[in-house]
Amino acid sequence: MDDLYDEFGNFIGEEVESEEASEVGVDAGDYVYDDASEGAGGAQGQELMELDEGPSNSVILHEDKQYYPTAEQVYGTEVETRVEEEDAQPLTQPIIAPVEQKKFNIEEADLPPVFFEREFMTDLMNLPEHIRNVAFAGHLHHGKTAFADMLVMETHDISDRLERRVGRKRDEQLRYTDIHITERERGLSVKSAPMTMVLQSSKGKSHLVNFIDTPGHVNFVDEVAAAFRLVDGVCLVVDVVEGVQVNTEQIIRHAVLEDIPLTLIINKFDRLILELKLPPKDAYFKLKHVVEEVNSVIADTVPLTAASKRISPEKGNVLFACTDMGWCFTLPSFAKMYTDTYGDIDPEEFAKRLWGDVFYNPKKRNFTRKGTEERSARSFVHFVLEPIYKLFTHSISDSPAELRPVLASLGITLKPSQYKADAKEILRLVSEQFFGPSTGFVDMIVRHVPSPADGAERMLERYYTGPTDSRVAASMKSCDQDGPLVVHVTKLYNASDAKSFYSFGRVLSGTARPGMQVRVLGEGYSLDDEEDMAMATVAEVFIGETRYNIPTDGVPAGNMVLLSGIDNSIVKSATVVAPKFDANEDAYIFRPVTHFTESVLKIAVEPINPSELPKMLDGLRKINKSYPLIRTKVEESGEHIILGTGELYMDCVLHDLRKLYADMDLKVSDPVTRFCETVVETSATKCYAITPNKKNKITMVAEQLEKGISTDIESGAVKIRDPVRKTASFFEEKHGWDKLAARSIWAFGPDDQGPNILQDDTLPTEVDKKLLNTVKESIKQGFSWASREGPLCEEPIRNTKFRITDVALASEAISRGGGQIIPTSRRACYSSFLMASPRLMEPVYSVSVTGPEDSYMEVYNVLARRRGHVLSDGPVAGTPLYRVNGLLPVIDSFGFETDLRIRTQGSSMVSMVFDSWNIVPGDPLDREQVVRPLEQASTQGTARDFVLKTRRRKGLSEDVSVRTFLEPEFYRSLMESGLLGDM
Repeated sequence: MDDLYDEFGNFIGEEVESEEASEVGVDAGDYVYDDASEGAGGAQGQELMELDEGPSNSVILHEDKQYYPTAEQVYGTEVETRVEEEDAQPLTQPIIAPVEQKKFNIEEADLPPVFFEREFMTDLMNLPEHIRNVAFAGHLHHGKTAFADMLVMETHDISDRLERRVGRKRDEQLRYTDIHITERERGLSVKSAPMTMVLQSSKGKSHLVNFIDTPGHVNFVDEVAAAFRLVDGVCLVVDVVEGVQVNTEQIIRHAVLEDIPLTLIINKFDRLILELKLPPKDAYFKLKHVVEEVNSVIADTVPLTAASKRISPEKGNVLFACTDMGWCFTLPSFAKMYTDTYGDIDPEEFAKRLWGDVFYNPKKRNFTRKGTEERSARSFVHFVLEPIYKLFTHSISDSPAELRPVLASLGITLKPSQYKADAKEILRLVSEQFFGPSTGFVDMIVRHVPSPADGAERMLERYYTGPTDSRVAASMKSCDQDGPLVVHVTKLYNASDAKSFYSFGRVLSGTARPGMQVRVLGEGYSLDDEEDMAMATVAEVFIGETRYNIPTDGVPAGNMVLLSGIDNSIVKSATVVAPKFDANEDAYIFRPVTHFTESVLKIAVEPINPSELPKMLDGLRKINKSYPLIRTKVEESGEHIILGTGELYMDCVLHDLRKLYADMDLKVSDPVTRFCETVVETSATKCYAITPNKKNKITMVAEQLEKGISTDIESGAVKIRDPVRKTASFFEEKHGWDKLAARSIWAFGPDDQGPNILQDDTLPTEVDKKLLNTVKESIKQGFSWASREGPLCEEPIRNTKFRITDVALASEAISRGGGQIIPTSRRACYSSFLMASPRLMEPVYSVSVTGPEDSYMEVYNVLARRRGHVLSDGPVAGTPLYRVNGLLPVIDSFGFETDLRIRTQGSSMVSMVFDSWNIVPGDPLDREQVVRPLEQASTQGTARDFVLKTRRRKGLSEDVSVRTFLEPEFYRSLMESGLLGDM
């Protein structure tokens, strides 16, 4: 035994082979890989690594021994592995979270089947005379999306999908153009939705109809304005019971002022019969009242051309529809049904006798203007309403045995199982067969809406900034698909992953093809300033169908198009043109979209986690692209401000920011409003400011602008870029200015459509005009700066005229540079402004509340508590409803709708739309008004309260004083004279 060990106890005897190798050792060895071994791809049984035979005397440290394979040996080198300690995460949370696909839009998995060939549709795109571009517009819940659904059901073979669903699920599925998650949950459209389809007229002729379904809520009228820019006609949808509402009025005015042809769709016809239960004679007067309501709004807007724009059923530009039952007709299309049945009747001539004071005498079988005979009735009642009433009555009340012969006499057949359905379903099936497809709608738009070639001239005259006699303009007028590419983009739709945007616009010239190099000209582009221009490559070109997009190899002029890959440099709208025009013509842009409301609601946002600020800024950039009228800016205090039109609008914006674009938690301030600053008197004295180098002096006087001027400037009735004579003659004729004053207008501020005027009131005998013209641009910039941020609380100045009364300038050019003149001009504006009784202005909503008659007193009470007041009230003709119209300051409107609905048990419908700017009661500089915290300010202290709180919020000094902007010696002299008092 002793020979086997040395004196240190180490074993030195012969090594005996182990009968059984260690299990662990074998497993560990199996996992040893040798990447460099040549036999890696050898035979199956070959060892990956051969162990040296014979004894090994190398010492293996404890930590180097390998009992188990490493993760790298098990899974390979290219797999990333994580080792988590026990209980570091809850069991419900995976160690490695799966990749989440954001899905906020409903999309078709594949192109749905349609009743026309898609190749035929793309062929029709080459024929502008067979194309119509229209927008469906109207008030909330008047049936625009339902009308679009009716057209979708006629053209898309998707009825088998809907039959599996019943009740609300079926209706939800049917809202085909509402694809956003918030639209589905709220039950209203938030974004405009484009679709293109082939529809047939009553003569069997196919037409390509590009329509845009627009939102009806007053907060989303920016989407309506963006859609109107691209179309050649508007289909105004009006609920026959509610009639013309606030948003309907806005839309009519905008369409008429923009000279867009208008057609009327009177929807929900079945409510006259089933809900109001009006007899046919009264139903006629209700329909006539709706038509006259629309015509009266047109007449109020453009009195001179109202006769040519008048709409009337006998003209064929009024469509009667019931989208629930899936039918519609015009008088010509209804007359054609008689022609098809009885033969020799001229439908056009017959249709002219079906409206107005035309009576039919069944005894003599003739038409008269006076209903003197005993049995004579209005032709519309006799030939149109009575048959429809009879059809409804039989379908609803007859038993199947009684209904069968009645339907057979009309050539309508139902399956035996369909007779067992409920009354509404039977009525829908009968109506569908009786009225047939919506050929009357197609006839109406073909006749009353111009084709893209005919409508292009109106677009160029109104919106194109370039010359209308150039070759590019001629190509746009003729819709030349071989001409230079011009696409007017007014809307951006986010892709399903919300990371990129599709640009939606109208091709006016040329053909948009994938892979094209294009120039994207932004709203700020001009020949003098080419900064707002970017080169881009069109990735893909689609025909937009809302739930699905059809990829195409080119969309020719006259059509709507979706482009991908060019959205990076587009903010709101843009003009996309070819990289170079023939004959080296210059590129011009289309004017930015004219909106018919303003963003007056303001909130501040910040990330809960400060490190996520860049993520939030990226989200704000995307929000800016997605909503046409949203505005974002950063205050001096570092606050990130979002400006929108109303509460629902801001709610949708914040939902998209939190969930869709930024995917983060945000802190949101209480809502406030924008304010404006103005004056109500002329400056008490001429106010001057001296440049820092003491070599120049500018003297100004501020005064209130006459009523109506600011509206004319903002609406574009007068433009500063027009020739001086044209601008001057406008002020002479419209506002009674003298020639000298009208010709000396230098600028509008803060921009070309700003509601303030800078006027040169200096005399050539006292001031060197040539020298003055050298600093004209600098003074204008100072004025622009001042009117953008007023002295009271850095809000824009409004309705104010600044007159330059005297200027003393240094003779050396270096002493009167922009750095000297611009801030001095601003100080002169501020001091003269503060000396002219400054006031604060707040935005005011026009409020319209429709509800039952017994609830109108609640409207009075709620408005009175919020500084609002009622303007008018009265019943809605032919209905049990009552409407109250009033005004309400925006800052007091938060929660107004909820408050009113609670008090009226949800029976009132509220619409609030920006109306005007009103002066806030009280003097904002009155220090005698004490504002106590948590107490409502007195009426005369309201302006002071708003100014102090706004200044605190913006991080400005507590109070404002004219002393800050006046020259010290001038201030002292004013104090001595007592002009300033305690200011």
